[in-house]
Amino acid sequence: MKRPIVLLTGGGTAGHVSVNEALIPVFSELGYEIHYIGSEDGIEKELIADGQPDVTYHTIKSGKFRRYFSVKNITDPFKVSFAVLQAYAIIRKLKPEILFSKGGFVSVPVVLAAKLTRTPVVIHESDVTPGLANKLALPFSKHIFTVFEETLKYVPVEKATCSGAIIRPELFDGKRQLGLQLAGLSGDKPIVIVMGGSQGSILLNNAVRSDLTTILEKYDVIHLCGKGHIDESYNAINGYKQFEYVKEDLQHLLAAADFAVSRAGSNFIFELLALQKPMLLIPLSAEKSRGDQILNANYFKKLGFASVLLEEQLEDTVLSTEFQSLSNQKEQLLMNMKNTESPKTPNEMVELIMKYRHRFN
Repeated sequence: MKRPIVLLTGGGTAGHVSVNEALIPVFSELGYEIHYIGSEDGIEKELIADGQPDVTYHTIKSGKFRRYFSVKNITDPFKVSFAVLQAYAIIRKLKPEILFSKGGFVSVPVVLAAKLTRTPVVIHESDVTPGLANKLALPFSKHIFTVFEETLKYVPVEKATCSGAIIRPELFDGKRQLGLQLAGLSGDKPIVIVMGGSQGSILLNNAVRSDLTTILEKYDVIHLCGKGHIDESYNAINGYKQFEYVKEDLQHLLAAADFAVSRAGSNFIFELLALQKPMLLIPLSAEKSRGDQILNANYFKKLGFASVLLEEQLEDTVLSTEFQSLSNQKEQLLMNMKNTESPKTPNEMVELIMKYRHRFN
């Protein structure tokens, strides 16, 4: 008997993929054949096609939606149209029971194709305000799940549910001692893990390294600096360990860390909240994004989960001072975190999603 099929999409950043990564094992346990539509060269291909052996990965040639002037804004609509045809052919052949879309520009043609094939579409929005891709996809979806209650003000209330955050369960399996071994640290000092997102942040990297001597007087640092951003001249410094990007062992490095300095992508900051890591959030500036990370960061600051430093302030800020301020707030931040509602498990989220599936006879 042929197994039922579930189709996933989403890409562009690790945040648009991590929720899908959390759900894949659950779909597999339920007996579903899992397929994923993504781009040819996005991070979703690396994380899903190369990292999920139980998933069949399909590529489409998708364009990108830009909020600034570019000649590619003229040519990319043609790429999107072609991508819709590609996705349509894939979906017609697969006949999935449902499409779950996490957003990102690659998801738009997939959602349009799903609508054309009458495949139910459920989308997920992690940020306070919906991203452009999800805004475009929303009219073609049966339901949208949001992480923030506040997001419900921006979507049709009749087909929206605030489901809360979905946390990758393996993050709770981190072992502090293993994390210390991976980072080559003793654990004698408080440890700060610094992350600039899946692509890294040159501004954040420079801010850490320019103040590293002072920082290391009181703290050890695990620095996830992004692909191509390791500076080998710092490799021999005691108390400082650089990684480009970590996937398999991230839970152990997080278990070793006492504090986190991070961008403010919704999925990851909710994971830090679930792990109860006091955090300093440095959101992407409004010039480099639609401002969603600023809204996320300020929301966490308002609830007493984090300190916030705007990217524009980074060059004029001494990070060792910010680290000390975060350390001084540790007990209060932890108290606030302990009083929060537990996040959704992947099993609970899959149960919600599958209410909208179409059964084939």
